[in-house]
Amino acid sequence: MASPQLFRNVICNMKKFYHGKTHILDVEGKVGYTKLSKLPDFPELAVVMLPPRQSVEQAEICAANGVKALVMITGGFRDEQRSQLLKIKEGYGVRILGPNTIMGVINTANGLNTTFEKNVMPEKGNISVISQSGGVGACLLDWACFYRVGMSKFAFVGDKIDINDVDLLRYYGNDRKTKVICLYMEGIKEGRKFIEEARKIVKKKPILALKGGITQESAKRAKSHTASIAGSDQIFDAAFTKAGIIRVENIEELMNTAIAFSKQPPMHGDNVAIVSNVGGPAILAADAVVRNNLKLATLSEKTKKEIENLYPGVDAANPIDMIADARAERYSKVLEMVLADENVDGVLIINMLKSCFFEPEDAEVIPKVAGRYVDKPVVDVPAGGEDFARVYEILGETSIPLYNLPEKAVKALKALRVYGKILGH
Repeated sequence: MASPQLFRNVICNMKKFYHGKTHILDVEGKVGYTKLSKLPDFPELAVVMLPPRQSVEQAEICAANGVKALVMITGGFRDEQRSQLLKIKEGYGVRILGPNTIMGVINTANGLNTTFEKNVMPEKGNISVISQSGGVGACLLDWACFYRVGMSKFAFVGDKIDINDVDLLRYYGNDRKTKVICLYMEGIKEGRKFIEEARKIVKKKPILALKGGITQESAKRAKSHTASIAGSDQIFDAAFTKAGIIRVENIEELMNTAIAFSKQPPMHGDNVAIVSNVGGPAILAADAVVRNNLKLATLSEKTKKEIENLYPGVDAANPIDMIADARAERYSKVLEMVLADENVDGVLIINMLKSCFFEPEDAEVIPKVAGRYVDKPVVDVPAGGEDFARVYEILGETSIPLYNLPEKAVKALKALRVYGKILGH
């Protein structure tokens, strides 16, 4: 086998998380059964973790005995061995994910987990991932687990000799448990089909894409990394735009944007209101709004007068500086008035703890108020490190996306606005 320790980790995950039957077949005879013919019943799915030559042999045995799908974890397959796998696929009708998937698949609904990250399973949610890189996918998996981000499915596609991006897009597009689709791509096969499928899917759920290999140097590495056809970055950019796919620049932005879509609605206009208990971060947020081709909302005179009459000393010009002594009651009432304003399409909240009176528990009012305005996205920025962690303990599992810097929150709002335009708003 490719690695006894990794094999044991996969066994551990399957036994711990998977709700169905799991049979262990070890060709070396150290664990479980030694031959497929000795299993008490034949499986529908086989996860193969063997060196390439043995993987091909076992793939044919599995296919000949009625296994419907193969997840090929191991990499290092020569072109000849890939061709042999394709012949097996064509001869028996078996579907193949990989080879070189490295991590395989995760389905939080039924506990299927073929990764070798022992005892790692994200919480159930509505974000699904297609990753051509085991490393990038593992980073997203770690992020999701650390921040308790709800995930639906992971698919690590590897070399894509059979099951590819189009197949998985179609599956996620029809999957009721998937609300947001995240892609990490280094290359693509069947580009026209990919665009056609994506254009159908984005009408009902957003697709986010991170493209690797955008420079000449990294494109060469991508080609050898996962046997992909990298292609021109300009071509990919045009394809994403045509398909209605929202492109992001890095792993953090991919996850941040996915969280926003998983919790908040698309933004139906460009106008953003900023509600803050500090001045400087609010100004930085305003700068970011303009840089990202959004607009600072012009509050109605009625809204401004209501805020300033209720809280003398508060400047109701956007950004709204509620000053350092703002607590839950002030946040609740000001947010209510701002969200009710027809000139506002989305709200960015900043609640600093240090140098201010605000306490983490005060943040509980935010999802309560925002929940009454389900067509307007609200994002929250408890800026910093420790402050972010303390507020995250309160709001992390609510409907409000949290970001530790204003610029990240604005990026999320921009993506929500882009999707709003894709939907025709």
